Amino acid sequence: MNSVVVFLLVAFAATASAQCTCKTMKWATCDGTPCQCTVMVGENVKQPLDCTKLIPKCFLMKAEMYRAKKGLSTRTGGKPTEHAFVDNDGIYDPECENTGTFKALQCNNTEECWCVNSAGVRRTDKGDKTLKCDKLVETYWVRLELKHKDIPGYQMDQDKLKTALKAALKERYDMPVDLTDSMEMAYDKDARLIVLDIKKDKADKDKDLSKMAYYMEKDVKVLPLFENTSKFEPNVEGKKVEMENILVYYVDAEPPTFTMKRLTGGVIAVIVVVILAVVAGLLILYFTNKKERAKYQKTQVRELDEMAK
Repeated sequence: MNSVVVFLLVAFAATASAQCTCKTMKWATCDGTPCQCTVMVGENVKQPLDCTKLIPKCFLMKAEMYRAKKGLSTRTGGKPTEHAFVDNDGIYDPECENTGTFKALQCNNTEECWCVNSAGVRRTDKGDKTLKCDKLVETYWVRLELKHKDIPGYQMDQDKLKTALKAALKERYDMPVDLTDSMEMAYDKDARLIVLDIKKDKADKDKDLSKMAYYMEKDVKVLPLFENTSKFEPNVEGKKVEMENILVYYVDAEPPTFTMKRLTGGVIAVIVVVILAVVAGLLILYFTNKKERAKYQKTQVRELDEMAK
């Protein structure tokens, strides 16, 4: 009888352990009853996670930085408006609020600091620790440029592709219905290029577009962050559409404040050369016109002299 009880307890413990996992974060460690999951974000620092939803980008970046320092993982590396910009600075070790949102001022554990948007992307010039970031500006619009792999012998239908993408966004990234329904899509079948515009209300701080964008970037460029490592492959008429490249643009509720002072020497040199070339061209044109006018005036004088004679 006792052996039966022990067997049942072991079986129950094994079942509970199997159920105690984090579906949205493959690096998490989970245990306990009720199940609790954490991820390492620093030396002896564990970040508690809510595995019922996508993990905030700020926590993901901290975990990725920690793992990179420990040699556990590495990160591989149509603008919608003039104010849209790409995350060109790459990964850094961010400062996060308890909720997982980025702090407006980021310094990456250095003396050099900058302001970020709600997606954690730099939106100002860099400065020192006295730099003022009055608020965390909301990213309300994300443009995704995706290129899918060729499907030999299959002609892609744009409407069916859009329907498949909507379904994949809802299922994989828990995208709210109002965002997927309002999503705009353009498709170039020859280039196999998909452009998705996903927007929310500028004042809406509850929906975080950066989580979806970051998870999708990992899905396409590296490996999924989910416990289940299946790829992001929308299903169109039974055909799996695999992506081979992605580019993400972020548009904030307020324009970024980059200035000329942070341009590199090479860029400045190019600008100077172009300006000098334009000035030289204008000077040549001016003196050529002046010479032609003087020649014309002399000709007129000679003709008048001959007529007078």
